[in-house]
Amino acid sequence: MAMDSASAEVAFECGCFLLYGDGRVERTSGMDTVPAGYDAGTGVTSKDVVVDAATGLAVRLYLPATQTEAPLASEPDGGVATTKLPVLVIFHGGYFVIGSPGCPDFHRYVNSEVAAARVVAVSVDYRLAPEHPLPAAYDDAWAALSWAASGVDPWLSDHGDLGRVFVAGASAGANIAHNVAVAAGARAVAPALVRIEGVILLHPSFCGEQKLEGEAEEFWRANKRRWAVIFPGARDGSDDPRINPMAAGEPGLAKLAGRRLFVSTASVDPLAPRGRAYCEAVRASGWPGKVEWFESRGEGHVFFVSDYGSHEAVALMDRVVAFVAGH
Repeated sequence: MAMDSASAEVAFECGCFLLYGDGRVERTSGMDTVPAGYDAGTGVTSKDVVVDAATGLAVRLYLPATQTEAPLASEPDGGVATTKLPVLVIFHGGYFVIGSPGCPDFHRYVNSEVAAARVVAVSVDYRLAPEHPLPAAYDDAWAALSWAASGVDPWLSDHGDLGRVFVAGASAGANIAHNVAVAAGARAVAPALVRIEGVILLHPSFCGEQKLEGEAEEFWRANKRRWAVIFPGARDGSDDPRINPMAAGEPGLAKLAGRRLFVSTASVDPLAPRGRAYCEAVRASGWPGKVEWFESRGEGHVFFVSDYGSHEAVALMDRVVAFVAGH
């Protein structure tokens, strides 16, 4: 049977996939993976762990080369104490449609961040749209954060400081990190379960029913169509607070978990106007934490993953490492 014109219409396209108005997707790239294991370049070791077999939720854990302190006088056998490290729960990008922790470029990026910032990382393999429309990815993110905070895995219990948890993400992953931080701040039980120290949003993906000043008209309209397909149950269209946290009357920004927020944008990224507006909105919301904003000049969206090692990518990594260290 022939498709009607609406179902055959491309709602959003990029170099990696075609997303159709009826929810079909054709992925052309962005789904390649590399295995977990030891990375000789950074000294970081990773492993894959299934969190929920029913939903398919899994994570890739990363552990930097361990360092030990001086022998403990209180230990009768002269044992040593292993320094506890901050825990970084991180979400990959990919428009909510492609990508995974095993994506070669993203895996390399996380290896580098784990080595530089000296953190135990939990990279989340959330369900992808449109097969699993939002809020599936948000549900997976909360489940993964709760699992990490429980310290059930020995890498986390032995090496992670669960009192210093950071949530982070790139692009769509930054949108997820924001929404996880809102959920953690809003839930009465969250402080006992999840203690978030800081939030790191790298080139966050947001949208809205109204175009912002500086936002390209064509991109804004295409972005709205994408959100409509991947989140058909969104209330108020792209002014759903999970898509547009700056929507009028939304209280979520004032309830962000954590004491510090780092947001990065890139000057030629079409999503940059939303990232800048987000920072301004958080500051204006009355949120009591510290907001840091950093913009990479002359760079595009999520360049730091694909253009690894460039001057601007290194500068951004240095800022992230300093943020985690509290400098």
